[in-house]
Amino acid sequence: MSQGRPFDPRDYNAQPYAGGDPYADYRDGEHDFSGLVDLADRRLGGGVVAANDEFFAQRENLLKPDRAQFDPHAFGHKGKVMDGWETRRRRGAGAEHPHPAADDHDWALVRLGLPGVVRGLVVDTAHFRGNHPTEVSVEAAHLTGTPTTDELLAAEWTEIVPRVPVHGHAANDFAVALERRWTHLRLKQFPDGGVARLRVYGEPVADPAWLASLGGFDLAALVNGGMVEDASDRFYSSPNNIILPGRSQKMDDGWENRRRRDTGHDWVRFRLTAQATVRALEIDTAYLKGNSAGWVTVMGRDAGSDSPDAWFEIVGRTRLQPDSAHRFVLDSPVTVTHVRTDVFPDGGIARLNVYGSLTEAGAADLGSRWDSLLG
Repeated sequence: MSQGRPFDPRDYNAQPYAGGDPYADYRDGEHDFSGLVDLADRRLGGGVVAANDEFFAQRENLLKPDRAQFDPHAFGHKGKVMDGWETRRRRGAGAEHPHPAADDHDWALVRLGLPGVVRGLVVDTAHFRGNHPTEVSVEAAHLTGTPTTDELLAAEWTEIVPRVPVHGHAANDFAVALERRWTHLRLKQFPDGGVARLRVYGEPVADPAWLASLGGFDLAALVNGGMVEDASDRFYSSPNNIILPGRSQKMDDGWENRRRRDTGHDWVRFRLTAQATVRALEIDTAYLKGNSAGWVTVMGRDAGSDSPDAWFEIVGRTRLQPDSAHRFVLDSPVTVTHVRTDVFPDGGIARLNVYGSLTEAGAADLGSRWDSLLG
């Protein structure tokens, strides 16, 4: 039990639902992971591979992108319909020992959409008020290819969140300090219960062998190791959306900022896979019809150059059309490690694609990072 530290599980229960807004008494987390990527996002290829039990609610709910919903009147043949993963109540060995043993637990195996370094996790027990687990732990592993459930269960696992009590109806968040790359997680809940959502925040690390086989590719894409480093505004939606796979499907599937009431402008800064030669860009304003950016300038810098902090213009200030794709073929390729989109005066961008290939130095740096994070 929590590495020998005694506690009263009743202290972690939430109050029964009293009507009205079910999130009114929800306990928020303590960490800000907003600048990181959810490595388990379904849109990136994340999935819940298996679970030992999902009697009341399916394991796949863990990775749904929206927050958990609650309908107090929804009941099915197995009981209350919950928007999360919920297992049946565990029992002990018999009438003389009715309670579960100390180490009894349920588990779910999660495939990350992208291999990466995990910086933080949120085990969200929204709407599980008296039926959440007493404790949880999280383990991580790195496996190549597409392992089966049996291969995952037989893998070597490393604990990244030690067994710890969790609150009901709360965002139970945990910072992770271990600097290694992972492909899979195992969520354990002791002894049983329900978890609404699992978020796995971190930094993707692209496989250099895979990228080398592609030659040219989108250097800003999350799936290829691109990252949003910072943005001027995250009011309506995350700038991480700009580098998600595929085309935007609706307005909030891109990045939209609030309306500016000053003379400044908004921007997003991206770190590319590694140092690269860029030959073309595409900026898409799909579904942003009355709120797309008015104009855009694309800047670049090369952290491996003699002037690592100097920004230079890649695409001069250009008018953007609403709900449209804009392609830019550069007159001459440029070598960069970072790009920045400056939008004037404000407004949204759905997607940014930065096409090119790694330089020799960039490929070597990516290979070194990949190897160093294996542990």
